[in-house]
Amino acid sequence: MEEQHEDHGHSTAAWTGVGVILVGSAVAAVAVAIPNLVLGIIGAVIIIAGVVAGKVLSMAGYGSEAHHAQAGSSIDAPDEVGSQTLGKS
Repeated sequence: MEEQHEDHGHSTAAWTGVGVILVGSAVAAVAVAIPNLVLGIIGAVIIIAGVVAGKVLSMAGYGSEAHHAQAGSSIDAPDEVGSQTLGKS
């Protein structure tokens, strides 16, 4: 039986996006600790830049090759026709 697993986003796009978002979150956390509006706005801009960077890299081909549902399909799982779905999510 073929083992099936998902990649769970282990890709350059995912790591870059999450890394930039973590830096932005750290900057925003410092802005909360020492009440500073400008630093909070900078943290929010960095977080948004991380989301955009992850999406752009994913669209450029650096994302994971995750399973995508076929167009027009109303059934999410399983991929094999007639397979049992007990215990699968």
